[in-house]
Amino acid sequence: MIIEENGIIHRKAVYPGTFDPCTYGHLDIIRRAAKQFDTVVVGVLRNSAKTPLFSTEERVNILKVVTEDIPNVEIRSFDGLSVNFVKECGAQVIIRGLRAITDFEYELQMAQTNRVMAPDIDTMFLITRLEYAYLSSTTVREVAAYGEDVEKFVPQYAAKLMKEKLHV
Repeated sequence: MIIEENGIIHRKAVYPGTFDPCTYGHLDIIRRAAKQFDTVVVGVLRNSAKTPLFSTEERVNILKVVTEDIPNVEIRSFDGLSVNFVKECGAQVIIRGLRAITDFEYELQMAQTNRVMAPDIDTMFLITRLEYAYLSSTTVREVAAYGEDVEKFVPQYAAKLMKEKLHV
C-alpha cells in the first residue's frame, strides 16, 4: 500500500536481514535504496535458529550509528517472516541485495513465496557493487575471529565492536 499524506504519495520499502555485522555491502544497498524511496526501514531479524556474534539490540545500534547520515532510514528489529514485517511497516517493497547467481536462486524463491502470501508487496533486487560482491557477514566474522583487521569490510564502528567482542 502506498501511504498518501495530504495527497502526497509516500513510498516505503523494507530491507530485512540479520546484519551480523553490517558490512559495506549492506550499507551500499541501504544508501541506494534510500535514493529510491521516501522511507527505508532496515529490519534486523531476531533469529532464534542462529547464534549471532551481536545481539539484536547491538546490531540495531550499529546500524543506527552507521546510517545516522541518511535521514530517511529507520532501523527496527523484528521476528518471524519478513513479509509480515513489511505489512506491519505499511511498506510496498522488500529490498534484497544480490551478490551472485547463487543468491538469485534463493532470493527468487523467497520473492515468489512472499508474492503468494502478499500479492500487493513487490521485491526489488539491487545488485551489489562489484567491489562488495565477495563480501558476506559470515566471512567477516571468520576473518575477525582470527584477529585480522576487518575495517576494509565493515564500518570502523562495527570493526571496533567486533574486536572488543572477540577480545582480539
